[in-house]
Amino acid sequence: MDKTKMTYFKEEDILHFVISEENESNSVELSPNITAELNENGDLIGIEILEASSFIRDSILESAQAKMMDLQKSNKSVEPTS
Repeated sequence: MDKTKMTYFKEEDILHFVISEENESNSVELSPNITAELNENGDLIGIEILEASSFIRDSILESAQAKMMDLQKSNKSVEPTS
């Protein structure tokens, strides 16, 4: 497969990434609501995210808050020049 495909199922709030069109023979729950899909060799072929809108919102907010805290720390550590 040349490109990863991403499909969002709005009614179910599921985000699905297809890395390979191979048949899924197993899956592993990475964390609640996130499942890795594997082929018969154990290679990753897809990822499914349930409650995707909440997951993405929370991930973005967490990342933004961490960056803001880093910026605040950086600004406090800079000595004012006169």
